[in-house]
Amino acid sequence: MPTFNLKSSRARTLAAVLASIACAPAVFAQVDTPTAKFENSELNAPLFHQLLISEIELREGDIAASYQLMLDAARRTGDEALYRRATEIALQGRAGDEALAAVKAWRQAAPNSAEALRYQIQLLVQLNRTAEVVEPLQALLKITAPAQRASLINALPRFLARSSDRTLAANVLEQSLLPYINEPATRVASRVTIGRGWLLAINGTKALALAQSAHEMDRTAEGPAGLALEMLPGTPDAEAIVLDQLAAKPDSTGVRLLYVRALLTGQRLADATAQLETLTRSSPDLPQAWLTLGALHVQLREPAAAIVALNKYIALIETGAIPVAAETEAANTDDEAPPATREDALIRGWLLLSQAADLQGDLKGADAWLAKIDSPQRLVEVQVRRASLLAREGKVAQARALIHRLPEKTPEDARVKVMAEAQVLRDAKLWADANNLLAQANQRYPDDVELIYEQSMMAEKLNKLADMERLLRRVIALKPDHQHAYNALGYSLAERNVRLPEARTLIKKALELSPGEPSITDSLGWVEYRLGNREEAVRLLRDAYRGQPDAEIAAHLGEVLWVSGQADEARRVLREARRRDATNEVLRETLARLRVDL
Repeated sequence: MPTFNLKSSRARTLAAVLASIACAPAVFAQVDTPTAKFENSELNAPLFHQLLISEIELREGDIAASYQLMLDAARRTGDEALYRRATEIALQGRAGDEALAAVKAWRQAAPNSAEALRYQIQLLVQLNRTAEVVEPLQALLKITAPAQRASLINALPRFLARSSDRTLAANVLEQSLLPYINEPATRVASRVTIGRGWLLAINGTKALALAQSAHEMDRTAEGPAGLALEMLPGTPDAEAIVLDQLAAKPDSTGVRLLYVRALLTGQRLADATAQLETLTRSSPDLPQAWLTLGALHVQLREPAAAIVALNKYIALIETGAIPVAAETEAANTDDEAPPATREDALIRGWLLLSQAADLQGDLKGADAWLAKIDSPQRLVEVQVRRASLLAREGKVAQARALIHRLPEKTPEDARVKVMAEAQVLRDAKLWADANNLLAQANQRYPDDVELIYEQSMMAEKLNKLADMERLLRRVIALKPDHQHAYNALGYSLAERNVRLPEARTLIKKALELSPGEPSITDSLGWVEYRLGNREEAVRLLRDAYRGQPDAEIAAHLGEVLWVSGQADEARRVLREARRRDATNEVLRETLARLRVDL
């Protein structure tokens, strides 16, 4: 047995090591209460010193020695905690092969250890030896209780998530789950898990086939619908699985929330609204669902419906309900974090209620909702909205003065004030003033893409089309993924009926950057119409209008339908648009030019 020199550097760590023994492996377990049954510990003096030296070697940086001592102790005792510790020591030293050797020895000592099998699977993946995972994975599945096996199968993709070869990982899942693919208790989970593996391997065809097969076995199961949702919007055929699952099990709140999120991501606002209407009827106590529904009604210019939904939300918050994280993540329409306090939750509702009142022309009501907000963090946002209301009343000078009085604690505050003042001038149709303001701001904040983009919009209003194009191309040069710049330039060309092939290329690029966005799909439909492709134009414009039935998209769809001889549908679309937003300039110009009798 080694002897210790108390003056040596190794011995100086003795006290620290002894202090950690309470956290050591199970071999050091202590009796909890005086009445507990005493059992003889396997810890004898030689083993104690061996473990102690192993920990000292580790503290002094000799990981190899520490590992060998700990693994030897584990083999002599068969204690799983010591095998785990030996594995952890090897991992601390980034010695993957030694960690794997410890785990294999662990499995020999404890063949039915689920923990050892999990370690082995994860190590093989990290060591890029994914092909060897089949045996331990099947062993883990075999020792898992039948009642828990489906849950384990559902979790398997996480085990292989770090595999560098996703196709190999999918094949491993398929091979490992072969014994369970037709078992009644595991057949759905097995197909979903294998499908998720193929989805990660970018094989949507196989993933869809497995999701469809699993869904056919159990239409109420949420797993196949969840896999289908992961495939949207890239695999449109997957949506049928989700819709059928919701039809078979209408109270699948989790699936419906995730479906809403997928619809919002795809900018399908009308479809998301319909799903939230259903959700709030079946689960009326979900505050975030009501808030999102209200926000969508505001965006779709449906203030009366928005006010109903938002009042439901406010009532739930006032009774103590706070949106839970999972609900907020699934149903949020913006990038805001979940509300931290009841006050923050109420403020979100009040802001939207102010917008809804504004849409109804109730400017005093809109301001009354804003007056309820007393939050330093929301000061700028609230005052900017108040300025917008003043501008709508024709009090432009007061609106600008209100914005000027806002504090400027950071450079970003000053920039926000410029954007807000420009918006006030836009609302008042003071295009030249807005353009001058933005031009000055672009000298103060060079290469700010949003300010340049806003100035390009003002140049268009002033019919300075060369300036507009120059500014938009500057935005694209600075930010090549700015989809709105591509779309604005392409739409401008289409609207003027010039350089139409270039316009189509620009708009398609925008759509690549933001797939399915209705406003961009609308632009593409409009350029196809200008090119004479009326059938394709109608298809695209119907898709855009279905996703976001706003007045401008309706005006384009209505016009193409009208000139294509589909007068009844054209009248219906244009009538709906006028009901929603009779002040829209594009809609009013279209109705006057076509002389449509509604």
